[in-house]
Amino acid sequence: MKEVQYAIVDIETTGGNASGSRITEIAIIIHNGKKVMDRFETLVNPQKEIPLPIFALTGINNEMVRDAPIFDDIAEQVLQMLEGRIFVAHNVNFDYSFVRHELERSGLKWTARKLCTVRAARKIRPGFSSYSLGNLCVSLDIPVENRHRAGGDADATVILFTRLLQWDHEGEIAKMIKNTAQDQRLPPNLPPSDFEQLPEKPGVYYFYDQQKK
Repeated sequence: MKEVQYAIVDIETTGGNASGSRITEIAIIIHNGKKVMDRFETLVNPQKEIPLPIFALTGINNEMVRDAPIFDDIAEQVLQMLEGRIFVAHNVNFDYSFVRHELERSGLKWTARKLCTVRAARKIRPGFSSYSLGNLCVSLDIPVENRHRAGGDADATVILFTRLLQWDHEGEIAKMIKNTAQDQRLPPNLPPSDFEQLPEKPGVYYFYDQQKK
């Protein structure tokens, strides 16, 4: 059987919405379920100002990204690292939506099966009061450096993911990955292709039933 590989991803951004914000830093760590195989990390010039609240959270300022590559410059490398691998992140839909949006801006189409370490942790280790990455690191004694930076958070997610694999005696992770052959955000009978055709801009939307009413 072909070895299953995971791309564990963390990003920093200029804001919370993929359509209106940009990536300022990305880290991708390739994992084969047992150990780390490869790693990529870089600051990214978002081609727009970094808001002060974001700087306060991440420590990334406009000066730091001025000479960094724009996403177009790294898009091919990012795609190469993600293709054929399961996309893993803490609150996966946030990172996935940004990476996919940035790749589309660069003219590259990409989709992947996803695994959310928040959801996996809730299934495999229930009972914690908080499943934020920072609080899980405290609860599980996971060392974390450079919190709220892509590399530091990705490293912590790798440790969390590795432990979840070891603790997963009921096969929860395999079930979650199988379920996300469709999109985690979508009801099971809504085709992803229909969802992808929806516009991302505000407006007036009309929903019709089978009788066109």
